[in-house]
This record gives sequence, C-alpha cells and structure tokens, in this order.
Amino acid sequence: MALLDACALYPAPIRGLLLQLASFGLYTPKWTARIPDEWTRHLLKNRADLNAGQLQKTVAALRAAFPAAEVKQDEPLLAALDLPDPDDRHILAAAMRCQATIIVTANLKDFPAHQLAQFDIGAQHPAVITTNLIDLNPEPARVAFRQQVSFLKNPPRTVTQVLDNFRQVQLKASADKLAALL
Repeated sequence: MALLDACALYPAPIRGLLLQLASFGLYTPKWTARIPDEWTRHLLKNRADLNAGQLQKTVAALRAAFPAAEVKQDEPLLAALDLPDPDDRHILAAAMRCQATIIVTANLKDFPAHQLAQFDIGAQHPAVITTNLIDLNPEPARVAFRQQVSFLKNPPRTVTQVLDNFRQVQLKASADKLAALL
C-alpha cells in the first residue's frame, strides 16, 4: 500500500504510470481528499491550457477507478507529527491511518527516513517505485504500459512518445525497462 503525495500525481505521465500499474494490482494507491485538490490547484496555476472542468473530470475518473483509495484525514494526529514541512504532516498521518508502507513523493527531503522509520513507513521517489514494480512484475507492467498508451487519444501518442515523456519527468529507468520489455 502506498500513499501518493500530490507531487507524484501532478505530472500526467507519472500519474498515468503509477495508476496504470495500480489498476493491474501491482500495488494499492491511497490519497486524501486534500491531495487531488492540491495537485489540481497547482496544475491550474501553472498550465493556462487546462481548465478546472478538465481536471475535475480527471479527479472524478481517478476516484471512480480507485473508490477505496481515499483515506479520511486524522486531524488530531497532525499536531503530534513532526516533519521539516508542517504542511506535509497530513501525508504522514494519512499513511499511518491506512497502514501504507510507502509514501510516494518527489520531495524526499520533506520525509526524512529517520522520522518515518518509527512508523514503519518509507518514502520513495516515483522513479524508484515504478522501476521496482516493473522489475518485480515485468509482464503485467508491460501490459499496463501498452494499455496506458492506448488510452492516450487527445492527442494520440506512440509508445516512443510516451517513453520519451517518462524520460522527461525523471522516469528514465522505468522508460528503459519498459522499452526492453516491448
């Protein structure tokens, strides 16, 4: 079970691969109601070509695909947690509540191993977890990737284009492993 931080869901290629691998049962994704709000808010701020309606549809599709993913926030627990960025305590609290063993985040510095270890939780960059999942489950990962490519219709993308997109968002090792499986 892995708690996905907003920064792991913000880039569409990473979000797509993480959730496609989850849809094949390679791990169980979790998030709080606050996490989709956070990544969609940042996307709207940074991408003038997107609108709120598009992102609301994306979030609704994620919630429909993973109805058990949302973890209720444990507000009383927040005050007792200590992290470098107090705004990230909700991530750790949610991971604890759902008994996740991994927090998937690009902001590893905000989740020091020594502070997570007391809760038997680790933090992994999206590049690490996706590469590990591909290594451990090569055939389902290959099929999941092929399906992800087939879902991209506006605009349509080739396998090579999607792999190149992965490389652009720090998923080089995952892209290379998937390319070797094709």
